[in-house]
Amino acid sequence: MPGFQDFVGEWRITRSIQDHTSGHIGQFTGSALLTAVGEGHLRYVEAGQLRLTMDGPAFEARRDYGWCCVDGRIEVTFDDGRPFHSFVPQGAVAGTDHPCGADFYRVRYDFTLWPRWSAQWDVTGPRKDYRMMSVFDRL
Repeated sequence: MPGFQDFVGEWRITRSIQDHTSGHIGQFTGSALLTAVGEGHLRYVEAGQLRLTMDGPAFEARRDYGWCCVDGRIEVTFDDGRPFHSFVPQGAVAGTDHPCGADFYRVRYDFTLWPRWSAQWDVTGPRKDYRMMSVFDRL
């Protein structure tokens, strides 16, 4: 299974987004760059093209996160330092849940095909109902 430093580098991302309310399927294609920014800290920068429907227009999308390794667990923060969620990079494992107002984010990671790995988010609440599956491959 991967160690924390094994994530450093560039990853291709292929993501599908299934909106259960509208029935639309969106997609994101792009890359994530993880760079060391100090002992036990990484910066995660994701950029690419997002389509909210398969035949809809594409627009630029970008996300920045901080990653910190604490006792074998990866703590993920938003770019402003607020906590997001955490996970252990081994096997097929659930990460910690993330409540966001009345909406609820649940994640499951899969590292069994390393260096290919995936993250599946199920998001529910009064404003959201979708599944987002991201697959990461080393570039």
